[in-house]
Amino acid sequence: MKILTIGDLHDDLNQAKKLAEKAEKEKVDLVVFNGDFTLGGVHTPGLLQVFKEKGLKMALLPGNHESLDIIDFLKYKYGAINLHGYGLEFGEVGVFGCGAANIGIFQLPEDEIYKSLKEGFDRIKDAKRKIMITHMHPDETLISRVSGFPGSKGVKWALDSLQPDFLLSSHMHETEGLEENVGPTKVISVGKHGKIIEI
Repeated sequence: MKILTIGDLHDDLNQAKKLAEKAEKEKVDLVVFNGDFTLGGVHTPGLLQVFKEKGLKMALLPGNHESLDIIDFLKYKYGAINLHGYGLEFGEVGVFGCGAANIGIFQLPEDEIYKSLKEGFDRIKDAKRKIMITHMHPDETLISRVSGFPGSKGVKWALDSLQPDFLLSSHMHETEGLEENVGPTKVISVGKHGKIIEI
């Protein structure tokens, strides 16, 4: 399975077009938006349409710039999947997620972040391989040390207890591309240039 994961597009339509072309060329199975694809909840027309026109399956997470209402509206408009507190299986691969952050315009308390991830995980717990997708980065990791911004304790609790194969987070623009192993999990910071994960 190939996943193109994208974080923090912030209404960059030109970049969205490039990524849609890349997803089509690479024949990805799922495009995941890790949140903050809008700017302050204002959605640029065409941003998701360029992916839909290529027949690409999309999953959305709210960032700290999107409310759950916006995600629900866009889910129905573009036939996307809302991954917040949800999980689904693609063959042997289970994908689950939690959006928002512990700071910003739209935020969640740490226990709610953990609870949402656990609920999503429980839907895919029997999958052979598991991918956790969040907007906020986990606390006490390379991303938080390099950026100087503490991450989410709720995401870290889920990382430690659920131990997925991958954790794909965004939020910290300056750490895009950082990777580290935390126990059995490869943690990757993704950004507006996108990252293809093959599992």
